[in-house]
Amino acid sequence: MVARRVILSRRPLGPAILLAGVALLSACGGDAPEPGAEATEIPEELQPIEDLQIGNPEAIGTPMEERLATIGLVNKRNNETRDIEMYPGETRRFDDVIVRLAACERTAPWEDPEMTGAFVQVFVNERQEAGDDTQWNRIFSGWLFKESPSLNVVEHPVYDVWVKDCAMSFPGEEEAASES
Repeated sequence: MVARRVILSRRPLGPAILLAGVALLSACGGDAPEPGAEATEIPEELQPIEDLQIGNPEAIGTPMEERLATIGLVNKRNNETRDIEMYPGETRRFDDVIVRLAACERTAPWEDPEMTGAFVQVFVNERQEAGDDTQWNRIFSGWLFKESPSLNVVEHPVYDVWVKDCAMSFPGEEEAASES
């Protein structure tokens, strides 16, 4: 068997690439379009359950309904980032995405390792197949952790969701902070 070496001629592509770039840029209108009104109504089938029992009222620390989670949301289409502050049991809609917070937790300051997490559900209004009507699809349901974002990931081509904080306190935490 004889090995053959094929040598391709290399032509300079610089002028062709430059012309293509100029043609693409000339098609731009210049100014960004004005943003439209944002849909914020939550569909009936995704409304929160009124009598949902969250957490154990006898538990140590801030009661679940008084905890405040900060959730990050980015729309990769328009590079719009939001910090959403939510209490457990709340549901928020931003155009075609709905974020529902069921719970948020963080370890006590005296525990190692420090962890902050939230149980989140994410719904997106999208088409399953070309030509279909849009429908709300749950794309994520589970715990997200601030310190380990790769442990559980919201996998969607348009939206990223992650936990930034869970504001809560523990008994004795105030005294330890004032002694330092």
